[in-house]
Amino acid sequence: MPGPRRARDVALLDALDGFESQALDLEAWRIARLGRNPIQGHKSGGRWDPPDGFDVLYTALNCEGAKAEIFFHLNRAPVFPSSLRFLLHRLRVRTERTLSIPDLETLKRLGVDTDRFSEVGYRDAVSRTQEIGDAAHFIGYDSLLVPSARHAGRNLVVFTERVDLNRDLEVMESGEVDWEAYRRENNPR
Repeated sequence: MPGPRRARDVALLDALDGFESQALDLEAWRIARLGRNPIQGHKSGGRWDPPDGFDVLYTALNCEGAKAEIFFHLNRAPVFPSSLRFLLHRLRVRTERTLSIPDLETLKRLGVDTDRFSEVGYRDAVSRTQEIGDAAHFIGYDSLLVPSARHAGRNLVVFTERVDLNRDLEVMESGEVDWEAYRRENNPR
């Protein structure tokens, strides 16, 4: 059972409320296991959504960013899970109220330790990004456009309850990811 909810950081709410929201209509990329609906949100507790919070859809603005994000997590396993099959999906995504955090410097001003931003086990950085996501959701944003922790590009994190899944998210094309080829190109050992 979850513990009591912490109060939101009023200074963070004020800072995020000062950002201009933007409407987006763009192409994004997502990798999902074969058989999983590519526009199904991720249960709460990721980098940008607090545990016991809300579902999000993690996407990248380019296909290499999407591959880098998933490859990082697959590569953490003691044995690379080569039998799992994944599809790379090109999506059309429409949002009405995106909070754009353009770079690491902006994240730093919002209280994220950017020197440790990409570390999985660094709890303080993850909890601060979760606080940012929670505050953005609370204010009424429908998505976040944020720096990737795994790639030089940016990620679009969609709050699935704030968009119309049938209208705002559209799968344009899909293709299987060849992880063995990706490993040879990006992680020669």
